[in-house]
Amino acid sequence: MNQAAMQQAIVDQHRARLAGFAAQPLPAGQSQGAVYRAALAACSALGFIAADALVLARAWQAQTDRLGQFDAAHWPDAPQDFGLQAQPRADAFAPCPKALGLYAVVPDAAWVARMAAAGVPTVQLRFKHADDAVIQAEVRAAVAAVAGSPTRLFINDHWQAAIAAGAYGVHLGQEDLQSLQPAQLACLRASGLRLGVSTHGYAEMLAADRLAPSYIALGAVFPTTLKSMPTAPQGLARLADYARLMRVYPLVAIGGIGAAQVPAVRACGVGSVAVVRAIVQAADPRAAAQQLMALMQATTER
Repeated sequence: MNQAAMQQAIVDQHRARLAGFAAQPLPAGQSQGAVYRAALAACSALGFIAADALVLARAWQAQTDRLGQFDAAHWPDAPQDFGLQAQPRADAFAPCPKALGLYAVVPDAAWVARMAAAGVPTVQLRFKHADDAVIQAEVRAAVAAVAGSPTRLFINDHWQAAIAAGAYGVHLGQEDLQSLQPAQLACLRASGLRLGVSTHGYAEMLAADRLAPSYIALGAVFPTTLKSMPTAPQGLARLADYARLMRVYPLVAIGGIGAAQVPAVRACGVGSVAVVRAIVQAADPRAAAQQLMALMQATTER
């Protein structure tokens, strides 16, 4: 099979997630680099951004080398083909449960208190303010709001305030991580706080893996108006692929998820579903949280 045929085979097989393509051995003497080039072109045609297409092309070549044959139907999902670090890791951040359950992302400490009172297992404070003193006070209030409850509290972005207040963990985006100096990252790791990391595709998942975080967030699954996304909505098929690859981590799906989407999202293999609008814009936030928790309990990750 030549390079153009391999490219077309990949596109044909995975554009609609069809199965049943018979694996074909590479002809003797064919350059295996052709698999990389074909996969790069195919993944670009399938809508992956350049960084993710490069990661996938390398993985497809590695999979072909490992199996000794090119299989267009087998979307790469083996950690070794992506160069993921071997587990367990001595440098890993503190662990958290594999299933974090319903994960409510809320704007202030008062909302944190409401979610803890409703029994939401995991809450993130996403508090935006320019004044450091105000931020520190809000983080302290949020930590106090979950004191004595089983609710796990993650602080978005403000990692130093989270350490000072004794939060359960912090959540950082890719830009936040890139801005950290090595000494700051070492300080965060040494604090014992759990670290959650946002990812939006293969390249960012690999970058997150290098840090050995406590959990990895995968998104945005569906369209969201709450923040500007670096990539288009990932959709359920990609979410399922990501979950298979990153299965050693606790995984949180996020982005445009409401009650109607929870069962399908859970079926992709994630242990947690993060919601924002489904709670903070609900007419009855407590009732909305309880409905979502019941859905989480009634569904299982694949």
